[in-house]
Amino acid sequence: MSETEFPRALADRLRGILIDADYTVSGVRDRLGDAAAKALAREQLVPALRATGGEERLGLLLRLWWLRSPIPLRAAAAVLPVDELVRTGLVTVDEGPEGPVVRALVHLGPWELEDDRPGFVVSDPKVRPGSGDVPGHDHVVGAGGASANLSRLMVDGPFERALDLGTGCGVQALHLASRAQEVVATDLNPRAVRLAGISLALSGITDARLLQGSLFEPVEGERFDLIVSNPPFVITPETARFTYRESDLPGDTVCAELVRQAPAHLTEGGWAQFLANWTHTDGDDWADRVGGWITGTGCSGWVVQRDVQDPAEYVELWLRDSCEHGTPEYTRRYDAWLDYFEREGIKGIGFGWISLRNDVAQDATVRVEELRHEVEQPVGRYLPDVVDGAMTAHRLTDAALLSAHVALAPGVIEERVAVPGAPDPEKILLRQREGARRVARVGTVEAALASVCDGTMPVGPLLDAIAELMGEDPEMIRERTPEALRTLISEGFFRVAR
Repeated sequence: MSETEFPRALADRLRGILIDADYTVSGVRDRLGDAAAKALAREQLVPALRATGGEERLGLLLRLWWLRSPIPLRAAAAVLPVDELVRTGLVTVDEGPEGPVVRALVHLGPWELEDDRPGFVVSDPKVRPGSGDVPGHDHVVGAGGASANLSRLMVDGPFERALDLGTGCGVQALHLASRAQEVVATDLNPRAVRLAGISLALSGITDARLLQGSLFEPVEGERFDLIVSNPPFVITPETARFTYRESDLPGDTVCAELVRQAPAHLTEGGWAQFLANWTHTDGDDWADRVGGWITGTGCSGWVVQRDVQDPAEYVELWLRDSCEHGTPEYTRRYDAWLDYFEREGIKGIGFGWISLRNDVAQDATVRVEELRHEVEQPVGRYLPDVVDGAMTAHRLTDAALLSAHVALAPGVIEERVAVPGAPDPEKILLRQREGARRVARVGTVEAALASVCDGTMPVGPLLDAIAELMGEDPEMIRERTPEALRTLISEGFFRVAR
């Protein structure tokens, strides 16, 4: 199945109509205004309907595609090729109280792409709270916050081949098109493959390959320079109830499987990047578990936990996602879900990302950490530097480190905390103003090194000079500093110049 099943001529015509009407992210934002946009975020439609009234083109398109409100057939026909859209299943024509109306059967929204191309994403209409509906088994969810997070995580190209595994509405394939010469997108759900194809066609992407199947099965034997996935990672006692968020694998196994299988589909130096959930259980450190998925794969990488929810928070999140609050099934599902977590000893669920680089190296290492604070976006711009820093620090012996030329990384500043008038600070901090924006508490020697190292001299002689100024034994300084400096290199505060 491919995007060509949606008529190319119709895709080009509809794309032109949308662009001419300024049905873009900025155009929609300006037309709605702040108050209506904020109300929509609260699932309130009235301000947006008021802001889009009348028969002007952008207002009509917004009411039809975004707000899923019927518009008069006469007005729709003046803007859109209604008969062709009916034949392709994007709209239907019904009889309304005041005559024929056109209703959308899908959600069609604009999406912002990195290279300033106007993008469009087609998905199933959002099921709104209080509607009495729940998503169908093959529901195709639209682009949202997770989609944006993954797009900002992607490392920059260019690449020859890229894979969007579990493409859904096709949003990541749109981002990959600006990074790779060849894009392949897969999904277990045939409806997702079809809607992703329409998203690509409306976005002017004509050469992507779409395949139906589970995980890596559709691309068996193929290798890619970049693989991305927002997989069905939700941890639930009911397997694959909704294909967009749940797999038929228990617990966090689907994420572990992605990590296990990805290296066989990566070129040397290729990247795999996933959003993921993982469990927190008694007596089981999450970092060791997730890091263990990667050990032995030959991949270096960066695993980041961005949030942790307790079981009740997690259940409530996904019951809201499926609009089941207030339904007869809500309490039963909530209770059964908590029973499952208790049986499995799950005390919390972590949310985050996994990025792997296929170094084909026995000594490859992965950095696993928790970052709850805001980091610089897009992450993909500096992510390779993070992985390089971890690998460099891992490989440096003490002797090699003392001989290395090290420089303070760009954007690092020093902060000193002291009681006013005190001769010495209570603590010295190094703070990153860009990238991962970490903060490290350092000792006097590391702070002194940060003030003088610019990559022109080896670390050893610099430490000797610092020891002399401090009146300490140079050998003692040389012996105890490499471990702390290695950590600071791994965390990105210092870089090895050469």
